[in-house]
Amino acid sequence: MEFENKNGLITLIILILASAVTITSQSIVTTSLPHYMHDFSVSSATAQWTYSVFLLVLGVMIPPTAYITRRFKIKTILTASLILFIIGSAICFLSTNIGMLIVGRIFEAMGTGILMPICQILIFRIMPEEKWAVFMGLFGFIVGITPAMGPTFGGIIVDLYNWRVIFEIFAILAAVILILAILFVKFELETEDYPLDFVSLILSILFCVGIMAGFSNIAEFRFSLTYVILPIIIGVITLIIFVKRQNKIEKPLINLAVLKNKYFVYGTVFAALLYFTMCGINVMVPLFVQNVAYHSPTASGLILLPAAIIMIVFNFIGPVLSDKIGIKPVLIAASVLNIIGFGAMMTYNMNSTFEYLLITQIIRGIGCGLGLTPAITWTMSVVSWDVEDATAINNTARQVIGAIGSSVTVVIMQILANGKITHNQLSVSSFSMTSMMMIIITVIILIITILFIKNKKDIVEG
Repeated sequence: MEFENKNGLITLIILILASAVTITSQSIVTTSLPHYMHDFSVSSATAQWTYSVFLLVLGVMIPPTAYITRRFKIKTILTASLILFIIGSAICFLSTNIGMLIVGRIFEAMGTGILMPICQILIFRIMPEEKWAVFMGLFGFIVGITPAMGPTFGGIIVDLYNWRVIFEIFAILAAVILILAILFVKFELETEDYPLDFVSLILSILFCVGIMAGFSNIAEFRFSLTYVILPIIIGVITLIIFVKRQNKIEKPLINLAVLKNKYFVYGTVFAALLYFTMCGINVMVPLFVQNVAYHSPTASGLILLPAAIIMIVFNFIGPVLSDKIGIKPVLIAASVLNIIGFGAMMTYNMNSTFEYLLITQIIRGIGCGLGLTPAITWTMSVVSWDVEDATAINNTARQVIGAIGSSVTVVIMQILANGKITHNQLSVSSFSMTSMMMIIITVIILIITILFIKNKKDIVEG
């Protein structure tokens, strides 16, 4: 398929715009949580479900990606996703209780969850392979910068108007993109009458929800049989059954044959472990900055924001660099920068200055940005014959491992701090030891890179 395909490029641009708008809805609500608590008279744990349920549904929507792409036209997928998102935003806008708001968030997440993997698949199908890195970098930059700024935009909107206006704006933006999709999306991938295996679909939902919800509940319920252990057991058992079923049936929900490619497995493990550390950092750093170093919530946001922006910029730079100098040196540099960043975090103390925290987080942000998108692009390139199933597996692994990372990190910090992270030396030590855990994980990533990651031409020749 030629790069000059105008209809394909227009379709891709509209898909990227849709992904950028819808994925922003994931993080923008975080600044509204206190308002949900006040308006609906609910606890912080209940209000948090407006964010957590979105992540859960995103995870559930990823496994059927390969089936949906094979079965339905791009225009149908895009319009259906946007309609679901608009319905969800409207429900949120009209919410009279927290339950109604959560239902609206579920619809929003259903519309969002399918768009990003479909967009990745379209890049791999429309663009020649030598353009993958550039467009994946551009995709990562655009859909990364908007959610990174989401909490800031959300705070401004809430201060100027109220939280309902956020969902009104989302509905309007999605409606505009829907009109553009109806008018200008003319490119289609080849589809087939691919049957949906409902048993596999149910199993995929159970293992995603079980594992993600179980680990997500650890921070609040510790190792509760009902809320943590049982969901994780159900998730693991259904995952095993799911894998066995995919290998037996003629038309699986996800074709696991790509897992026979060892380089795909190495790349997926690299990306998943890196994502584990990224999600862990998103919760452990704000806890330290506010509870231990006694900086304000605003300072906490200002410390993390430049790192997030730098990471997004290097999501674009990383793939371009890997095209020029090869994937291995880029991923080695990413791992080393992360080790330096985590090593610096081990030196944090109760008197750490704003400037020191900011600079060390920027170093870590460069490492994360330099590694993630190049690793994903390389991983897809080694199984270019089946990017649909590869994308579903790779994204599902990252989503599940990310949920585990954010939960496990908090629990480890709390346990090492005797249950309370506060302004004392024990909490400083707990943060330092948790940072050491991140270094160990990153060293594993570095070893994987040195031993197993090769440039594509070397794999072909080897």
